Amino acid sequence: MCTGVFKIINMSKNHTEISKFLSYVLRHEPEAVGLSLDKDGWAVITDLILCAKQKGYLLDCDIIQAIVSNSDKKRFTISEDGLNIRAAQGHSTQKVNISYHEKAPPHILYHGTATRFLPVIREQGLLPMSRQYVHLSADEITAIQVGQRHGKPVVLKIKALTMYEQGFRFYFTDNGVWLTDTIPYQFIQE
Repeated sequence: MCTGVFKIINMSKNHTEISKFLSYVLRHEPEAVGLSLDKDGWAVITDLILCAKQKGYLLDCDIIQAIVSNSDKKRFTISEDGLNIRAAQGHSTQKVNISYHEKAPPHILYHGTATRFLPVIREQGLLPMSRQYVHLSADEITAIQVGQRHGKPVVLKIKALTMYEQGFRFYFTDNGVWLTDTIPYQFIQE
């Protein structure tokens, strides 16, 4: 169990920086700090603390818990026993294959992107790119926030229920993100 043994706090690194660091190692490059994830994406918290220290992130259980609890997007999950942590979704590392439960989506879901990507989307539809799934939001506000990270935002309306009725699978994550493998352009409304 994670205890105060590693209680080292570095106030020069704020929670946003630490959250970005956690996203990087828990979603994309755990090897960059010598961390191991199991097939479901879980890392042992005490291992994470030790590996992070090598990169100048002096963490403890309280800091990790605060980041997990205070994240508006709920990007991370701590296991019920408090020993492990994982990113909720967004993995690009192929070593992780979280089993999400399939769920029927609402009629419309939203995808935020940048206007500069529209020509490729019109040609190819939405693809997961470096991630394992295409990420969708239940509301336009969240989709706009996602799109703004990539440039001038545009929100695409996805005919999710129609896709589901035609055999496409949708998954709903613990933090409220919808996932699917791909979205052909005919199911996208600009």
